[in-house]
Amino acid sequence: MSTPSSKVWFTPTRGGSNWLWLSFFVVLIDQATKALVVGAVKMKSSISLLPILDIVYLENEGAAFSLLHDAGGWQRWFFIGLALIVSLVLMVWLRRLRGSEQIMLAIGLSLVLGGALGNVIDRVWHSFVIDFIYFHWKDWYFPAFNIADSAITVGAGCLLLDAFHETGKTPKAVDATEKR
Repeated sequence: MSTPSSKVWFTPTRGGSNWLWLSFFVVLIDQATKALVVGAVKMKSSISLLPILDIVYLENEGAAFSLLHDAGGWQRWFFIGLALIVSLVLMVWLRRLRGSEQIMLAIGLSLVLGGALGNVIDRVWHSFVIDFIYFHWKDWYFPAFNIADSAITVGAGCLLLDAFHETGKTPKAVDATEKR
């Protein structure tokens, strides 16, 4: 039997689609921060927030860690298509979720979806993704990233946690009298 609060997040007809607000929130925050960076940082080299953190303006035409950034332009359409296909799969997966025990999975899928859509918006509008969070320590520099990338990373972590949680469970016996 599900708890009353779990009914808010999972419904018989919409499954985990009630978590799409989280995806929308990620897209909204991602695009708002990118607009702020374009307005405040683009003409400057960087803004130092902490000794290990700068806000920069970088145009990434590739994927993670600038993979394929110099591929000649075809990668833009490839990454747009790939992100849209992945987004569609994630939305279908969210809709098919049914149990309140799948909240971590729903959160992970929603974060990855929001991040993918945030970056695909950049690729459609600008032909590149705006990256601006830049960590460094002495001579070590981590590749710049953005809010969408962070959401994808945290979402992937949630998916891994859910997978580890699921591997520790023993399968329930299926009751033949249960409705499907």
